[in-house]
Formats: sequence, structure tokens, C-alpha cells
Amino acid sequence: MRRYFGTDGIRRIANTELTPDLVYKVAKAGAYVLAKHTDHAPTILIGRDTRLSGTLIESAMTAGFLSYGANVKLLGVMPTPAVAYLTKKLKADASVVISASHNTFEFNGVKYFSNKGMKISDEIEEEIEEVMDSSKIDELNAVHHKIGISENATDLIDEYIVFFRKIFEDNIEKYNNENFVVGLDVANGATYKIAETVFRKLGINYKIINNNPNGININDNCGSTHLEGLKKFVVENKLSLGIAYDGDGDRCLAIDEKGNEINGDTLLAIFAKYLQEKGNLNKDTFVATIMSNLGLNKFSEENNLNLRQTKVGDRYVLEEMLNNGYNLGGEQSGHIIMLDYNPTGDGILTSLMLIQILLEKKLLASQVCNIIDVYPQVLINVKVDNCKKNEYEKDKDIQDMVEKIKKEFSNQGRVVIRPSGTEPLIRVMIEGKNIDEITKKAKDLAKLIENKLN
Repeated sequence: MRRYFGTDGIRRIANTELTPDLVYKVAKAGAYVLAKHTDHAPTILIGRDTRLSGTLIESAMTAGFLSYGANVKLLGVMPTPAVAYLTKKLKADASVVISASHNTFEFNGVKYFSNKGMKISDEIEEEIEEVMDSSKIDELNAVHHKIGISENATDLIDEYIVFFRKIFEDNIEKYNNENFVVGLDVANGATYKIAETVFRKLGINYKIINNNPNGININDNCGSTHLEGLKKFVVENKLSLGIAYDGDGDRCLAIDEKGNEINGDTLLAIFAKYLQEKGNLNKDTFVATIMSNLGLNKFSEENNLNLRQTKVGDRYVLEEMLNNGYNLGGEQSGHIIMLDYNPTGDGILTSLMLIQILLEKKLLASQVCNIIDVYPQVLINVKVDNCKKNEYEKDKDIQDMVEKIKKEFSNQGRVVIRPSGTEPLIRVMIEGKNIDEITKKAKDLAKLIENKLN
């Protein structure tokens, strides 16, 4: 079992659990593993979100890389997908994003990307951990002229802006409507500047909220995990659409003009159908996770589309896409991967694709977003110690209740239990047609897990 990495890098409380010493070791070990087959001093990009501890973690990370002999380009505050895109475009050896994504400000995290701009595999993460915990970590010291250097490279954000203009500028200009106005909630996070710049360059009318980060207000009752404020903003200002990003900018959820939520499953359905109509959906197939709504399966069947499902985590969605040649995948939470453009979830890219479709089809968001019949889902998070997150699999009482619920629902719903990869939680999800029934079952199961494992 891995000691440091979860499903989305290393994520912990900054400076007490994610200490500068730990980050320093992660940097040295990561630089060694990701660049050990190169014959040159590696170049590594570092981007971060807006949380208070960002510069602390960035400093420790930089020190670790330079000590190993790697050169560093400091990108400053930059969305995760921008870092991924620039890593591949600049042919860097690796990159790191310092972010805890949707978590509150006291958390921070470290996510590695390979030279292809993709999150590194479980196997590479395990190799990094082995180096961190071995005596080899003390040997990875550059000396004399081989010590690395760092440089400020915040101007590289312009490359990312050009990337969007190349994809969308012609179509947006062709179909744009001055009455079409978008509400942007940037979560006081990594997209707080660039989203506004991109929308302005493309000529999309917008109103923006939560774009004044102070280091501690990232994701604070805003962004893709707290949609209430955006719903109200869209309805009160009679906007055409609301867009919400998360703290590091790799997720996007939306709100239609009536204030209804458009989640990742619905976005996947919209994009799959659009790409299918254009002849651009590889193998008429898209990828989601086991947490996707049952309605997405029904939608696929009715539209001659193939849906492949993986375990939870955008890295597993991407693996399935790469292994089988698919170009669209994502998660209910709003991680949408369009592999023809970027090898990671990209909130701004996702929002622009949705806007392009709405403008091109001359339809209201509510008209496009009723594309699937969403089955009610109840999700309950149960707090448990990290060391106990997998014990539900061995507990007879818990497994007996799960099997009983599964039999009761048969083909009319699902039961999914999974440990969180980023928090000390077990997530209990039950899906079915009757919201009252599934709510009761979910609460009963969650209570049993809480009593048995705490």
C-alpha cells in the first residue's frame, strides 16, 4: 500500500503533514525517477494555485529539484491543464502542480506530470515512494556546476491563451450572440485571471464572481463544489449560462439559464452526441467511471454510443482512453478529457466547448442539457481514519447489508462504496428511482460503516 500518493497526487494539511522536508524529498525522488533515462539536465515546470501555502511548497519543491541538478521554470499561479499543456508543448522532462484542487485552503498537494503532459502512473508513483524511503535519496545531490537553476516563466501563460484562440476563435466569432452572457465563478483559484482573459479575447460576454483570491478563500463556498451562489447569480442577472471551475481549474460544472445544475455526466452526453454528429467521436465510444449516473448508460444505448466505465479517478479514465484509442472521457465531478486537445481535464476548454455547442445550435442551455434522464443519487461521506478506509471490504456485517441492498434494487439502481483517494472518508453512493427509498438505505449503510470502523 502506498504511503504518500493517493488517487490525485499527494494531498495533506500544508506545513504540518505536507512539510517542506517531505516536499523536498518528493522533488528529488521525482526528478530522479522521471528523468533517469535522459542524458541531459532535466527541465521541470512548476505551477500552483492561489492558496496561502503555495509559495512555501513551491520553494521546497524548487530546492529539491535544484539540489538534484534539475532546472526549474516557475510558472506561478496557473491552472493544472495549462501546466500539462505547456509541459508537452515545451518538451519539458516533467512538471508539478502544487494544488489541493477542490479542498479548503489549509490543504495543499503535489501532482506530477510526465513529459507527455499526463499524470504519472501508479507504478511511477510507487517507484518515487521507494526512492524517498531508501538510502538512495541521500545520494541524489548535484555538485559544483551541476546544481540546477530556476527562472521565472509566468509569461508562458500567453501560450495557453493562444491554444484556446486556435481552437475556438473562428466558430465563436461566427456564431456569437451579443445577448448570450455567461456567469463565471472562478473559485478564487488558479483560473481567476486567465479565464477572464480568454473570454475577453474570444469576445464572449461575461460577468465574473469569486475572482479576488487572498490565499484562504479558495473554494470557500464557491466554485464547482459550491454551486448555490452561481445559481443565484445566473437567475438574478438573467444570464444565458453559468460556469464554475474548481481551485486548480481542471474541473468545470455549469448552470443553465433556469438555475439547474449541469454536471459532468450531462456534459459528457452533450459532447459525445455533438462529436458523433460531426464524425469526430473515435469508435463512437466515450469513457466514464463507475460513479456516473445510470441515465448515462441509458442515453448511450438509445443513441448507438458505447460507454466504457472505469474505477474512480480521471487517471483511470485517461488510461482507458489511451489504451483503446478513445478521445472523450470524464467524471461526474466535471473532469472532462478531450484528448484531441489536452491530455488532462481542462475546465476552461470544457466550458468553451459547451458554449460553442449552444451558440452553434442556437439553443438555450436548458434545451441542450435535458439530453439524459438523470436517476436520483444519494452520496454520503463517512469520516474514518485513513488507515481504516479499506476495512469495509472485510467486514461481514457491512458486506451483508451491501448485498441485501443490491438484491432489492436489482436492475433499477446501484450501490457503490469506495474509499476517498484524497480525504479520510468512505463514500457511500446509492442510485435508484425513488429518492426517499435510496436516501434511507444510504443513511442506514453509512451509519453501519461509521459504527463498525470508528
